[in-house]
Amino acid sequence: MSEDLSDFLSSWPYEPGKLNVRIVRASDGRTVLQVRLDLGILQMELDGRPDGLRPEGYESLLDLYEDRRDEAEAGLPDPEGAEHEPPDATPPDGEFALSPDDCRALRDEAMQYSHRYVALLAAEDYERVVRDTTRNLRLFDFCAKHAETEADRTMLEQFRPYVTMVRARALASQALKDNEPKAAILAIDEGLNALRQHFANAGHTEAYNASNEVRMLQSMRDALVPKLPVSQKSELRRRLDRALAQENYELAAILRDELKQLPE
Repeated sequence: MSEDLSDFLSSWPYEPGKLNVRIVRASDGRTVLQVRLDLGILQMELDGRPDGLRPEGYESLLDLYEDRRDEAEAGLPDPEGAEHEPPDATPPDGEFALSPDDCRALRDEAMQYSHRYVALLAAEDYERVVRDTTRNLRLFDFCAKHAETEADRTMLEQFRPYVTMVRARALASQALKDNEPKAAILAIDEGLNALRQHFANAGHTEAYNASNEVRMLQSMRDALVPKLPVSQKSELRRRLDRALAQENYELAAILRDELKQLPE
């Protein structure tokens, strides 16, 4: 068998300005995700780690380190022995922490998943996009809580708005495929709330309105509002009254904005 890939590449020409994605069946019967690049083809697994590896038998490094964290917090010994312990996963004081090398490995893994969910979004496989973005947000939280250094605790936060936006967009797109515009708007609103909370936690509330991710979700929401049933208005008013009664003024403000955007 020739090792030259010229014929294979010419059978699927690269198209500039377009994310060229396809899902194909491999020789062993499984399906894989392929992305056509200008210099070749990138192939990823649809499930598990995109590169198909299973670190120490786990689905991903994140799963491995989460298990080590659970064992450390429960005070359980490693049943496999010290030789299988991830490097620097537990500091001398016995409390679980992620070393700079651990965090670097987790960031590299997160990058693999980000390549895949961007491609899956183009392939309109929204359920897997939600799966992978949810997983990466979990990884961000894990590093923010357990990294030894402040730099590693905060390094991934710059990507949180984008991942949050993609997740909300995928949830809304899946709802639209299911002919559920109301659920789509709810997914977008939840994404906007998460973005608002992110910027508030970071002490940059003014960045919310300037965020490209916020604008993207708001534009998508604006396009969906005319598709809502008229009865949505009365339901929103009931929710607004309930929010005011519970003194949940942040939710009340969001619901007022929703009411203003509904057609008369």
